[in-house]
Amino acid sequence: MKNYKNILAVLLFVISLFTAQNTYAQMPMPPEVPIWDANKVTLQLHKISNNVYAVSPSTTETETTKGIPQATSAGFIVGDKGVLLIETMLSKRLYDQLYKLIRSVTPKPIVYAVNTSDHGDHCFGNYLLPKETIIIQNEFCKENLAKNYDNIKNFMIMLFGKDRGIEQSVYRPADITIAVNQSMKLDLGGGKIVQIINTGTAQSPADLFVYLKDTDKNVLWAGNPFIAESPAIPWLFDGYFLEPVKNLQKIYDMIGDNDVVVPGHGRITDKKGIKYTIDYVNALKQNVETAVKKGETLEQVKTSVTMKEFDKGYVLFNWLHYNFNIPNAYNDIKKNNLGK
Repeated sequence: MKNYKNILAVLLFVISLFTAQNTYAQMPMPPEVPIWDANKVTLQLHKISNNVYAVSPSTTETETTKGIPQATSAGFIVGDKGVLLIETMLSKRLYDQLYKLIRSVTPKPIVYAVNTSDHGDHCFGNYLLPKETIIIQNEFCKENLAKNYDNIKNFMIMLFGKDRGIEQSVYRPADITIAVNQSMKLDLGGGKIVQIINTGTAQSPADLFVYLKDTDKNVLWAGNPFIAESPAIPWLFDGYFLEPVKNLQKIYDMIGDNDVVVPGHGRITDKKGIKYTIDYVNALKQNVETAVKKGETLEQVKTSVTMKEFDKGYVLFNWLHYNFNIPNAYNDIKKNNLGK
């Protein structure tokens, strides 16, 4: 996501989809804009275990498995030293709901806030955090937000609509960054030790995973890479494919069968619930490699690699599969000669 000026221009003319290395002649818009309406979302608190909470839209329980795109999920962990918050949401309206839910549980200070992505719905509320809160991002995330904040805001407005509180967001830099293939552990006290992981690109170069290994339940906040359970498919529109396939598998293999998973935009699930994403990207890789080996062009691959077995009612399936996921898989596989 390096050049948002190009992204905005392409919404009308030619777009660079979040990276300078990967461009498309056009960015087709999703079937409905806004994808979800930040002015209508009501956030709901879910207690996972002692002092561990997920926060998600109230519609996730009924709409996720129907294939209806959901707003951003978040969460927080309460330790002796204070609160670690995961995500700060798209707008003041949503941040205020999140803050109120935290305060319904604890008066302790928000010591840390982690953004799992540089997409605005995960970090645009940073400016509303208490000034003493330490913000954690990956290195790319901080660099990209610093360079492109206004253009990212305009891009989010294109997808999520005007007058949703996006315009009011003000850039606030991260205090701590995590490099590619690095992680950090935070001891919140009270037995709450959190690992924050930068695997490299799993959906975008700005990804972070938050993993709590607890005596009660282990919990993974999976962010955009594991966006939701079936029928949702991954949003691979940041111009990458092979690296996400590898890193999605790495995270999947890291967690246990009984771990709780909080996807970026869906109901709370488990390892079995996110396997659909793994199955989809592996099938897409195999199908595109076979097509490339046959000498098919991109347009031919779009016709041949329909993967109808994964088209189970997700509203955004066609938009993502044909406009982004197939082209990124094709280009990456061709570039790496995997179809030879």
